[in-house]
Amino acid sequence: MSEFDLQQLISERIQRDGPITFAEYMRMALYEPEYGYYVTGAAKMGWEADYFTSTDISSLFANCLGRQLFAMWEKLKRPGHFIVLEQGAGRGHLAEGVRSWAQKEAPEFYEVLDYRTEDVREGEDAIEEHHPLQGQPLRGRGQAPPLLYTNETPISQDNIEEAKPEYSRGDPRGRPFSPSVVLSNELVDAFPVHIVEKRGERLYEVFVDVQQDDRFCEVSGEPSSPEVAGYLDTYKIPWRTFEDGWRTEINLDALRWIQRTAVLMRKGFVLTIDYGDKAKALYTAWRRRGTLLCYYKHQANERPLLHPGKQDITAHVNFSALIDEGRRLGIHVHRFTTQRLWLQGLGIQEELEQRYLNEFADAEFARATDRGQIALLKWRDVRQRAAV
Repeated sequence: MSEFDLQQLISERIQRDGPITFAEYMRMALYEPEYGYYVTGAAKMGWEADYFTSTDISSLFANCLGRQLFAMWEKLKRPGHFIVLEQGAGRGHLAEGVRSWAQKEAPEFYEVLDYRTEDVREGEDAIEEHHPLQGQPLRGRGQAPPLLYTNETPISQDNIEEAKPEYSRGDPRGRPFSPSVVLSNELVDAFPVHIVEKRGERLYEVFVDVQQDDRFCEVSGEPSSPEVAGYLDTYKIPWRTFEDGWRTEINLDALRWIQRTAVLMRKGFVLTIDYGDKAKALYTAWRRRGTLLCYYKHQANERPLLHPGKQDITAHVNFSALIDEGRRLGIHVHRFTTQRLWLQGLGIQEELEQRYLNEFADAEFARATDRGQIALLKWRDVRQRAAV
């Protein structure tokens, strides 16, 4: 399928129903069945694709995550069955790296580790798997795209049982599926977002329309829902004091996702790694154009209405939303930190030093030779990729 097929599909939708929210455009561009960026063909990560994730750079990230999961296992008093559910797992490289680390460094943990993956990809490289408890087929290493975590009815303590997905209630033999850890790495920043813009004393929402030459364009209108209109006020953002033209993104699907995650958990941890910050640091006057970015063949741009289905679209995560909504449903923050500090706390510096001694000794002891210079260049490359 080409981007023109998806462009036509979106155009027909707009011509039939009128301008759509940017969130709906982003949903179609990324997740529309048979057309969207994340559900067609191979994953778009790596050297010959559009962007990198930390798992594309080296095994260091997976090793640190393995240590983190091991610490969580110990915190839960070493259960005999430790389920890790990674959502948005892509090609499964992180899962492979964690399993490899555990098998080598913590064999007793490896024996009880049940690392499962979900992702939205479909296509010729998708792998058909079966849920270990229910035997139901899963496509593309996954159970459902992120949008299926959304729910028109907000989840509360009163309706939490009714909201549980079927597989969380157990298999036919009554064994519940309850992960000890729900893990996501660069997942929430790819959920569709609404865009709002400040003009005067009011917020307007950005919608997507079609011009006469069939190109997409932005139009403004009243916010599509009270949830969008009141979102920034919920986090006490002084947007009325910002300059006219200031705009930002509102990720309502993040709220639905943490609601579904709370429903899924019984006892354990939620570990979310993503670009973003707390609300007061994210929604600032100096960030006049928000955080929305697109990635196309390793080039960043701010033109999301181009190449629908062929480029990635992301926006920073409001972690205050995840924290507050999770707390409402019984998930309490253990730690909020940067990835750099998190990795340093898990020993990435020590591992880098050990790797230098084991794999790049020529850079230290034979620097005057060609062999030493090659080792030095490779070592600098590793250090730069680790970025700590």
